[in-house]
Amino acid sequence: MKITLGFSPCPNDTFIFDALVHHKIDTEGLEFEVVLGDVEELNLKAFKKELDVTKLSYHAYGYLTDDYVLLDSGSALGKGCGPLLVQSSTFQVQNLEDCSIAIPGKYTTANFLLSIAYPEATNKTEMLFSDIENAVLTGQVEAGLLIHENRFTYEEKGLKKIIDLGEYWEKTIGALIPLGGIVMKRSFDEVTINKVNRLIRKSIEYAYENEGAALAYMKQHAQEMDEQIMMQHVALYVNKYSINLGEEGRAAVTKMFNLAQEKGVIPEIKNALFVV
Repeated sequence: MKITLGFSPCPNDTFIFDALVHHKIDTEGLEFEVVLGDVEELNLKAFKKELDVTKLSYHAYGYLTDDYVLLDSGSALGKGCGPLLVQSSTFQVQNLEDCSIAIPGKYTTANFLLSIAYPEATNKTEMLFSDIENAVLTGQVEAGLLIHENRFTYEEKGLKKIIDLGEYWEKTIGALIPLGGIVMKRSFDEVTINKVNRLIRKSIEYAYENEGAALAYMKQHAQEMDEQIMMQHVALYVNKYSINLGEEGRAAVTKMFNLAQEKGVIPEIKNALFVV
């Protein structure tokens, strides 16, 4: 059986999926057709139901629970890994209500967290996450919402932090930060869904047990990223909750979706969120 699989070229995703897509583990009769894309690109493909299995933002999943189910493996979820709102070191944002802000996509969890923390900040411009730093530096926008590797490089480029939205979430909500997860179409049978969930877990375990095994694949798609930055990226976004959400991870996701429904950010959820 061939299954389409979407994930980003970022080091955390290539680390997770290297063993799976390169048959370093037994894929139990499944073939995966890989589709690489930016996080918001993958979100939009999921809205169009173009992918059987895909990484997507938890915010986007809130709109897609009728068609997709969340797997227990592959998530980016944890502590100290949230998006950063930054400004130029030569500019001082006085009022976020009037501030122009670059965001990495309407359906990203980063935008969800910004909306929860600053509902008055509505002057937003969507752009590719990797273009946001330069947009702030050149004055195209007054502030930018950074995700992925830009969390590690913004200071050396002359930007300064306004707020760490991950810290905000952890302090005010008191839970882990659910950023992105792996979902699969509900139209697949339960056996196949559980098989894919198991294979992703095995792929992550292989990467941990065979140090450096995923490095070539990570470098291939890392846009000349420094190796130290790549590994910082993996350390931040891949952890025990990536192997298995567990009770704590599931509780954090549930808390996020309950809050989002209360505030009318996402529609009412009628299906079970998690794989059985």
